[in-house]
Amino acid sequence: MINIDRPYTGHVSPGSDPQQHDVPGARIIKMSVGGMDNNCYLVQCTTTGAALLIDAANEAERIAELIDFVAPGQIGVIVTTHQHPDHWQALKQTTAATGAPTAAHELDADPLPVSPDRLLADGDHIHIGELFFEVIHLRGHTPGSVTLALTDGDQRVHLFTGDSLFPGGLGRTTSPADFDSLYHDVTTKLFARYPDDTVVYPGHGDDTTLGTERPQLAEWRERGW
Repeated sequence: MINIDRPYTGHVSPGSDPQQHDVPGARIIKMSVGGMDNNCYLVQCTTTGAALLIDAANEAERIAELIDFVAPGQIGVIVTTHQHPDHWQALKQTTAATGAPTAAHELDADPLPVSPDRLLADGDHIHIGELFFEVIHLRGHTPGSVTLALTDGDQRVHLFTGDSLFPGGLGRTTSPADFDSLYHDVTTKLFARYPDDTVVYPGHGDDTTLGTERPQLAEWRERGW
């Protein structure tokens, strides 16, 4: 039987129990899956029980066990943050097991093993129960990377950034032009818009906040990664 750790620290590792972060109106469950330590997130509306899954990255059986334990039959959509294979290894099996529709940005849709039922665009909203997630398109790590922004009942923002923003830097880019694009989008669409207490939930590794990372922006710009 799956065990969910509390209190929430934001640090999970392959094979460790998932952790639950309770925020006003929602519970956020974070689990590391696969050999690349990918984070899979299940976000559930505490009023209705409806839930959203972010990045069915690997270990389909563990993801299915988590869903059955927390939100059986209540996954409203499975969102893939971007096209890289380590973020969708369990997507086909999880979709088959849950019957849930899938969503991804149009520019990253083709490589996915399941054709998205919904193509996401910058500024779109996803409604799950009483929760509203805004889609933020961040170009650079891949052409169609997306971040989901959830504002909880206390008006604190939670950003699920995939591989676009991590503690200590931006996601990997393969050219100066891609870095410039990602830096521009992250600074204008995230740092310029949201306050310092905004929580960042990345695609790998520990959580952070925009306030923790903000003093490093000039360093990231200078070093180019």
